[in-house]
Amino acid sequence: MKKRVTIVGAGNTGSTTAMRIAEKELADVVMIDVQEGLAAGKALDICEAAPIEYHDYSLSGYTASYNEAKESDVVVITAGLSRKPGMSRDDLASTNMEVVASASREIASVAPDSILIVVTNPLDAMCHAAFDASGFPKNRVMGMAGVLDSARFRAFIAAELNISVQDVQALVLGGHGDTMVPLPRYSTVAGVPVTEFLPLDRIEALVERTRTGGSEIVRFLKTASAFYAPASATVEMVEAVLKDKKRILPCSVLLEGEYGINGLFIGVPVKLGARGVEEIVEICLTDEEKRALHGSAEAGRRLLERMKKPG
Repeated sequence: MKKRVTIVGAGNTGSTTAMRIAEKELADVVMIDVQEGLAAGKALDICEAAPIEYHDYSLSGYTASYNEAKESDVVVITAGLSRKPGMSRDDLASTNMEVVASASREIASVAPDSILIVVTNPLDAMCHAAFDASGFPKNRVMGMAGVLDSARFRAFIAAELNISVQDVQALVLGGHGDTMVPLPRYSTVAGVPVTEFLPLDRIEALVERTRTGGSEIVRFLKTASAFYAPASATVEMVEAVLKDKKRILPCSVLLEGEYGINGLFIGVPVKLGARGVEEIVEICLTDEEKRALHGSAEAGRRLLERMKKPG
């Protein structure tokens, strides 16, 4: 039997995610969007490419009809406003919080056994909104951030060294924003630490570019934010769940004492499989890396506190 994935939000990220899921032959896809006709039109467009792309997976789109999400194995939430030039991810918090919470409540009522992957920004805060609204256990609510941030770091390292991205691995922890924590010590080229290939000043420049990678794209696009790379990162997580691959991927998950952090969603390595987050992987960090991760967590905590204040 084919798997089923629902995507809430048929904008650039949602529709690109849908297309890649179908073309990788992972699942049938349902798209839901509040804008009349948007999800249906994009689903039909992707379906009409199926004879060229050679897949037999169905895509369908609906206007705010969550009943179509029944029996979904995975639900991806991309709905919400995207950034514009000069905006931080945190600027979207108050608007997108209710969008994500409302979608999560609807999904919980029709697909109570699904796994939620949150993509909407500000990512870590929106994971809290989805977790609270859905009532799902913590292993079935996670955020897509670390996979994207690590991919950006890998891309920048490969470009700097003029080598294949296939030979580069990298790890980024922390919140999805300016306080993210790229870890050069755990980043390698064909298994060799990147510190053997690049001087510290160039590594730090790539770390900083990774932190601002999303803003760099927003400055170019003006009226939209990144969507191709976020979609690819999301699909990698979806595939790990649907195929029970037991991948070790950095995801935003609820920590309850791991890394000395409690009660916050933040990006750390996890084992991702059919049950969602099957294990939180704790790696050894230097004192400096710990301080950076805890600083990122505190920034997330402050945002949550502002979100919860009335008015």
